[in-house]
Amino acid sequence: MTVQQLYPRLVVSDADAAVSFYIAAFGAELVERYTDGSGTVVHALLRAGPEVWAVKDADGIDPAPTGHGPVIMALYVDDPDAVAAAMVDHGGRVIFEVDDHPYGERGGRLADPFGHIWMIAARTEALNPDEIQSRTTAAYPGG
Repeated sequence: MTVQQLYPRLVVSDADAAVSFYIAAFGAELVERYTDGSGTVVHALLRAGPEVWAVKDADGIDPAPTGHGPVIMALYVDDPDAVAAAMVDHGGRVIFEVDDHPYGERGGRLADPFGHIWMIAARTEALNPDEIQSRTTAAYPGG
């Protein structure tokens, strides 16, 4: 077996609004969009840089999140402050402000208007795994 592609597929209450949000907040482009006979979006593929993800309208099989689930989307960008501001400008909500972190990243955590959580970050230092672990342990000793 060879894995050919893996991408997240986000279930939302309004796929067309989500597509518009991701275009505005992340500079994404809509690659493809398919609907069923009633116009419900069953698949909309987006691309931002080399990354792809899909959204679909919630239905009886795939319900939209009611809070936020256990998955956090990690998005590395060149300017996390600008992306976070764009998310907020288009209806996102800050969970953790963008800030510098001791493990060599600048980033924050935000919720999109559709119930999905995004970690927006940029690497600020080239650290090896031992350095990252040491700094993380020192910064967050209690877990």
